[in-house]
Amino acid sequence: MVPLLLVLLLALILFGAGFALKALWWVAVVVLVVWLLGFVARGTSASGSRSRWYRW
Repeated sequence: MVPLLLVLLLALILFGAGFALKALWWVAVVVLVVWLLGFVARGTSASGSRSRWYRW
């Protein structure tokens, strides 16, 4: 009975970790797309040169 519970617990942990990693990959893709859009769509400054679109 104990080995069966351990296997079920391990399967549950691995399923949770896999779901979390997949969700993090989707978040990373969304952030990359937003960054690329901001990089492409950044405006020009008064002097005509392209400025940074972030405030770092």
